[in-house]
Formats: sequence, C-alpha cells, structure tokens
Amino acid sequence: MADFNSTSKAEQTIRSIKSRQFLIPVFISFAVVIYMFWGEFDKSGLDEIKLTYYSLLFIVCAFCMMFTRDIGYIVRLKILSSGRLTWQQCIRIIFLWEFTSTITPSAVGGTSLAILFIYKEKVTLGESTAMVMTTAFLDELYFLLMFPLLLLTIDIGHLFSVNGSYDGGINWGNQFFYFAVVGYSLKALFTGVVFYALFINPIGFKRFLAFVFSIRFLKRWKRSAIQTGIDLQFASVELKNKSWKFWLQSFAATFVAWTSRYWVVNFLFLAFFVVPDHMLIFARQLVMWIMMLVSPTPGGSGFAEFIFSEYLGEFILVSSLIPILVVLWRLVTYYPYLIIGAFLVPVWIKKKFSKSKSN
Repeated sequence: MADFNSTSKAEQTIRSIKSRQFLIPVFISFAVVIYMFWGEFDKSGLDEIKLTYYSLLFIVCAFCMMFTRDIGYIVRLKILSSGRLTWQQCIRIIFLWEFTSTITPSAVGGTSLAILFIYKEKVTLGESTAMVMTTAFLDELYFLLMFPLLLLTIDIGHLFSVNGSYDGGINWGNQFFYFAVVGYSLKALFTGVVFYALFINPIGFKRFLAFVFSIRFLKRWKRSAIQTGIDLQFASVELKNKSWKFWLQSFAATFVAWTSRYWVVNFLFLAFFVVPDHMLIFARQLVMWIMMLVSPTPGGSGFAEFIFSEYLGEFILVSSLIPILVVLWRLVTYYPYLIIGAFLVPVWIKKKFSKSKSN
C-alpha cells in the first residue's frame, strides 16, 4: 500500500486556501510593474499603439496559443490515464493544476497537489503518482531536446546579449549565459535521475535516498525524501510496460503544449511591430523559463515581469511600450488561470471533501 501522508498534507493545503489568497499574486504583479515603470512610463507610448485589424488578429492568436497549450496538456493527461479519466475530468484537473501553479512559488513543489487532484477523481494513488511523474519527465525532456536544436538555428551570442551588448561570440560575463548553463545542467541531472528511478532501478534509488537523508543535517527531510522514492517506485510499476505509441503520443502532446506557450510572446509582438527574429525570441523564452523557476513569489509574480522587460525589452523599439506588453503578456498567460481557479477551486473543494466526510 502507498503512503497517504503526502496526499493528506496536500488536502490540508488545498482546503486552507481562502478566496482572498487569489488576489495576492495579482497585487504583487501589478505592484512590481508600477514600481519598475512609474518613473519611465511615457504616455506617448499609448500614441505608438496602432490598433488595426491585424493587431487584434495577432492578440487573438496569442490567446489561441494558450488555449492550444491547455488542449495539449488535457490530451496528454487523457493519454497518460489510458482512458481512465474522462475529458471533463482531464479539463478540471488541468485547470486546478494551473491554478495552484499561479498561487505557489515555482520552486515549491506542486507535485503532491497534482497527485491529489487526480487521486480525487477515483484514480489509484499509484496511477496518480505515475501520471504526475511522467508529466514532469516529459516537460524536462522537451526542454533538453528543444534547446540544443534551437541553438543550431540562431547565433548563441545573440541569445545572451542584452541591449546591444553583442560583439561577436559569447559574452562570458553575461549573467543570462550562466543562468542558462546552470539551469540546463540541473534539468539534465533531474531528467537523468528521474529516468534512472523510473525505468532502471526504482528500489535502489529509494534506498539511496534513505541513506543520504540519514545524514544528521539532512534528517529533517528524510521523510519527504523517502516518500519521493516511494512515489517513483509506484510510478515505475505503472510505466514500465507502456508501449512506444504511448510515449510518442505523450511527447507529441507535450511538444504542442510547450511550443504553443512560447509562441504567445511572438504573436503579441507581431500585434505592434515587425519581429526581427522569431526563433531568437522563442529561444530566449526557454532561458526565461529557467530563471522563473527560482522565483520565490507566487506564480513568479513580479519576477516574471522584470525578466520579461530585461530580456525581451530590447526587441520592443519603443521603450514606453514595454510595460504595456508586460501587462498584456501576463493577461494572456497568467491571470485567466487565477480567474478560473477563483470559481473552480471552492466548488471542487466542497464537492470532493464533502463526499469524503459523508463516506
């Protein structure tokens, strides 16, 4: 039998969420935007915005990219569940999952909450764990494969230059370069470890975690580490006999989801000006994703806006347009999930936990 401690903690977490907490990320986000651009914002930037039919078309395309991303996630979950989950259940789980991502820091594990969402749809704990672990593995695999491929299509020096600092080759003093190298290395290490734990030696990996976290200064995390090993072991049992078709379809859905997410910025830029290099902007968003993973704020609020302005701002020729595009970007990619969650989560909590009490 699986250890239900992690799901019990997740239940306590989700039930403790109050309606007013939904507004915290919004306040942080707008406070940072106002602070960053109050002195620089020029009303003339509004005059630079020429809302044509093409502008509206590309803004709609940006929203469509996020919709396509959600479709990719929903289809992937349907595949991973081997048809156990209905389409309605998959939609509900994905939006619950996305909502918790918007109100928790990226560095804080949302795995237990995701497992809870699936588990509460009458899926076994082992199967729920397998689905969540597989999504994490596929997400990291997408990044590990896509990033080197993109580097073949662009000048790596341009990728890490900011505000015209490119003078040929790699600027070894550029912090964005080291963010990318360290982040990519950590992702590669994580993917390798998960692959080993899922497909090669799950029992041995669980024993290794128990040994490492028996060290005195690590003992406080021993229970969580062992639970991680148990989760991976149960996931391994579920995944070891999956066919190549299962993996191909799952990765195809992952590819659609993440590629659509990164094309949002390209379409937003096209709404207001000519984009000089689509692949370069696409590649920079992969680097941005690494940086946002270390954000301590809910959903990267504040930090995401800063990184966007610093790393993509040079493509926006009119500087006063930067804050407008930053806010528009978050309106497309972030705030809809807060709004949906504000209505969905209370209803879901009432439905699922009232049933638990009655049973």
